Amino acid sequence: MKFLIVIEKSKTGYSAYSPDLPGCVSTGSTIEETEQNMRDAISFHLDGLKEEGYDIPKPTSRSSYVEIAA
Repeated sequence: MKFLIVIEKSKTGYSAYSPDLPGCVSTGSTIEETEQNMRDAISFHLDGLKEEGYDIPKPTSRSSYVEIAA
């Protein structure tokens, strides 16, 4: 499965979340570290959902950029 993650710059590095997985967040010093940490967080999150008997949500979020003359 592919889940959209959003990575944002923070004061101390980067943070990330997945719109399709509320509460699933991670941080890192670099974008690459943040992506890897988010992979681990998503895996852990999905394992927890399965363990509790919840369905795994299907990814539905999308992203796109819009270009605006500025």
